[in-house]
This record gives sequence, structure tokens and C-alpha cells, in this order.
Amino acid sequence: MTAEVTLADNTVSLRADMARARRRRRGQLVQRLLGHPSFVIGATILLIFALVAVLAPVLAPYDPNKNNYRFVMMPPSPEFWFGTDAFGRDVLSRVIYGTQVSLFISVLVVICTGIFGTILGTMASYVRPLDGFIMRGLDGMMAFPGVLLAIALAAALGPSALTVVVALTVTFTPRTARIVRSGVIVVQSMQYVEAARAVGAGHARIILRYILANALSPVIVQLSSVFAVSIIAEAILSFLGVGPPPPAPSLGNIIADGRTYIQEAWWIAVFPGLAIAIVVLGLNLMGDGLRDIIDPRQRNER
Repeated sequence: MTAEVTLADNTVSLRADMARARRRRRGQLVQRLLGHPSFVIGATILLIFALVAVLAPVLAPYDPNKNNYRFVMMPPSPEFWFGTDAFGRDVLSRVIYGTQVSLFISVLVVICTGIFGTILGTMASYVRPLDGFIMRGLDGMMAFPGVLLAIALAAALGPSALTVVVALTVTFTPRTARIVRSGVIVVQSMQYVEAARAVGAGHARIILRYILANALSPVIVQLSSVFAVSIIAEAILSFLGVGPPPPAPSLGNIIADGRTYIQEAWWIAVFPGLAIAIVVLGLNLMGDGLRDIIDPRQRNER
């Protein structure tokens, strides 16, 4: 009886120690993130744009789709900070709503890419008979240039926001799956995974708790890069007319509207282009910070 009580007490104590260790590691990670200038600057830029997107109905001074032919192609002024376009629409309002659309599409692309890339990469590495079949299919998809593949899929499916999400997810998933596969191959050979198998842990528990929990750090860094590239790719697709159809604004189709008037009304294309450049800069800075802190290879090199 005394031995059983002692064993139970030791188990409770061990679990408490493990919980404290996890909290300590999370606290150290947060401290490293907040102490990294690149991550802080990038996260601040992204947070500002996210707030602009969420608060678009409050921040936009005018209806982004309302034509007002009394103010056609007005230059930037105190009344219209970013000027107006060929239909008299306020460019600032359209950039604010375009940021909302572009960020929403990019977030969906990141989520879908992370989900499908993780599933395919894990299946390829954990279920060995599927490895060749899955990876050769993904290699075939990677043989096509990413933007061209996205343009072809978007053109086949027709212009819409969903089309852009599907096209970019198909484009970015193979690279993410390869990173997941590499990480899982390394982690599943670790001793703690073998110990989990030895004590009879199920496949789902091994994959979720022991493998993916320790193999996804490079994937997080990769997805931050996917976020940045998907904003540019969405702008390209919208610029080419296969993104969200007008009059719904996105940063890409606002630039497309302004290309005809670039000499006499430069502000129509310049301001949404600056918005894309700034948000991509923020995402790249944040991704660099994450890479320095989360990626063990980068941390060991420092």
C-alpha cells in the first residue's frame, strides 16, 4: 500500500514538473520573440494591417464601390487622402477594403496549405508504402512554375476569391509537404517515439503528440513565407483578372484599374502597391525572426 501511494505521489510530482517545464519553455519562447527586433517590427506591421482589415467599415471614409463622377481622378487632398479613381471612387477606402480581401484570401491559403501539406507530408513519411506515390505526384506539381500553375488553375475555374484560394493552395502545398516529410522522418527515429511505440501508444497519439509537436517548427517558418508570397500571388492573379471580380476591391485589381492612368493619375496604382510592399516586408521580417528563434539549426549557428 505504501509503495502504491509513493508511486502515485511520484507520478503526480513528475507531471507537475513536466507542466512547469512546458510553461517555462513557452515563457522563454515569448521572451525571445519579444526580444527579437526583426520579429517585433514585422509583427507590428502585420498587426496594423490586420486591424485595418478588421475595422474596414469603421476606418473607410467612403463607400469603396460608390461612383461619384464629380470627383473623377482627383489627386490626393485633405478630402481624399489617396485621391480618387476614374469612377470617382475614393482610393483610400478601396485600399482599406482591398487589404481586407487580400489578407483574408492569404490567411485562407496559409491555413489550407498548412493542413494539406501536413497531412500529405506526414502520410508520405509515416506510411512508407505511400511515400513514392505521394512525393512523385507532388514533384510533378512542383515541375510547373508556381505562378503559371496558379494562373492556369484560376483561369480554368473562373474569377473568384475561392478560385484564388484553391489555385494558391495547390501551388504551395507541395513545398510545405516536403518540409513536413523531412521533419517527420527525423523525429520518428528519435528514442522517445520508439518508447511511445513500445508502451503501446496508438498511431494517432504518436503522430499528434510526439512527432508533429516536435517537427512543425520549420513548417511555421515556411508558412510565414507562404503568407507573404500568397499576397503577391493574389495581387498578380487579381491584376490579370482571375481574382475577385470587380467592383469588389482587392489590392491587385485596384492596381489593374490604375495602370491605364499611371501617367495622369499615378496615385491609383501607387498606393495599393505600397500597401502590398509594406505588408510583405512585415511578413518577411517576422519570418526572419521566427527562423532565428524557432529553427534549431539557426539557433545553433548563432
